Amino acid sequence: MRRRLLTQTFAALVLCLGAASSAAAQDFQKSYQLGPNGSIRIENVSGNIQIAGYDGSAVTVSAFKEGRDRDQVEVEDLSTGDRVALRARYPENCRRCNASLRFEVRVPRSSRLNFDKITTASGDISATDVAGRLKLNTASGDITLQNAGGEIEVATASGNLKVTNASGTVSAASASGDVDVEIARLEGTRDLRFSSASGDVRVRLPNDLDARVSLATASGNIETDFPIEVKRQEYGPGVTARGQLGSGARSLRVSTASGDVSLKSL
Repeated sequence: MRRRLLTQTFAALVLCLGAASSAAAQDFQKSYQLGPNGSIRIENVSGNIQIAGYDGSAVTVSAFKEGRDRDQVEVEDLSTGDRVALRARYPENCRRCNASLRFEVRVPRSSRLNFDKITTASGDISATDVAGRLKLNTASGDITLQNAGGEIEVATASGNLKVTNASGTVSAASASGDVDVEIARLEGTRDLRFSSASGDVRVRLPNDLDARVSLATASGNIETDFPIEVKRQEYGPGVTARGQLGSGARSLRVSTASGDVSLKSL
């Protein structure tokens, strides 16, 4: 009798845990059908945002509530037509709440979408196998991109930026952190900007780079294998390098106030 009671209790516990897990997985889940010029906007306050391309045809968004006060945060859906617009919503008296949202977004790998505002005040942002116009911003966290293409702008106030195997144009800025960017194929004519107020900036570009180049660090060194002259300031700190490669079709600026600068060819 006692063994049967223990077995029934264990089975009930497993069912409860399964139900809790299922509920957590369904905090928010929705699919959207977007046209070729569709846009995606996600405004988070606390929590990570993950974006990934896949072989499906719809944009799918899942959000997971986390933290002790998880029931205090909601996902507000302001989407219309060809526009996905989601944001985290907290009650007015929740300034010290321990509650966050983790967004997971899947987009068709073959589509080019306008990610016009992907932002979180505290959290990391990642994007893999996506294309279009990307604007990613976090006030406190890292941003990583891999196999992304199009017009890319990423920024963090406190964190590192890493872009790998990109195509198109990229601008990346960190107020406090390292910036590491690799562009395998340049497209378009937009200017390129890479900067950090406190951190190293490393950029790798195709060896047929066509640009007006400006490199600068107030406190650090400059390394490059492109044919441009590196000069150390005669009076005071600072190192610069300037030159034109090819016809100078675009402007390329790489700078840091405190750290090293590296511009290398692929």
